[in-house]
Amino acid sequence: MTASPAEASAAPRTGRPLIAIEGVHKVFANGTTALDGVSLTMPGQAQFLALLGPSGCGKSTLLRIVAGLESPTAGRIEWPTTIHDASGRPLPELAFVFQDATLMPWATVFDNLYLPLRIKGLRRRAVHDQVMDALRQVGLQDFADAYPRQLSGGMRMRVSVARALVTRPRVLLMDEPFAALDEITRLKLDRDLLELWQAHKLTVIFVTHSVFESVFLADRVVVMSARPGRIIADLHIGEPYPRSDTFRTSTTYNAYCRQVSAALARSIAEA
Repeated sequence: MTASPAEASAAPRTGRPLIAIEGVHKVFANGTTALDGVSLTMPGQAQFLALLGPSGCGKSTLLRIVAGLESPTAGRIEWPTTIHDASGRPLPELAFVFQDATLMPWATVFDNLYLPLRIKGLRRRAVHDQVMDALRQVGLQDFADAYPRQLSGGMRMRVSVARALVTRPRVLLMDEPFAALDEITRLKLDRDLLELWQAHKLTVIFVTHSVFESVFLADRVVVMSARPGRIIADLHIGEPYPRSDTFRTSTTYNAYCRQVSAALARSIAEA
């Protein structure tokens, strides 16, 4: 049975966490405090978490800290690691999709996907099928030899998602990947992303400014306060998957959106 929004006030905690964010603070060199004591755990099973909050609240900073692209001023990130870099240092099994597609303009779509595998020392011929499979998953198998300038904005973002998936990560971090796209393309990519998430059984942390996008995508919405960022709400979206466009027009969806919007309004008011 699907829980009602009124019953789903907090995300459930089950099993050993995959990611544990413990008391993370971040103060930049100019004295700006971006994060203030953020603690958050992600369960071992696949989950889709949307990170929502006003501009400048530290959502992207937190994502970059989880990815190891930034260091916290205080606190720590804990999670199991099973792969290592060239120096033998353990690394988490993750991939990052940025706001911009960040593709190499001089390289073909195939070579853009091959890049993270080449960095791992894998030969092009050995991973050809792996790259083509990732392109098939985003519907771009016929564009392997195209260049980014020949693609639409939505197609370039699909390439970016495929490049993340080609490494077969356990965790996918996404920093407002569809924000710059038109509404029709964004809705389509939201649906496609859910299909990929279910197929790969990934843990996803998805940063967004959109209440509507967060409720459609996520089974858990974490709302952050205005800077310095703190977590003020951790909400479970109890609608089962797969989710179709019918869900977007349902009374249940509207009720969840009102609940998340109220938490976001509190975050802004507390500022």
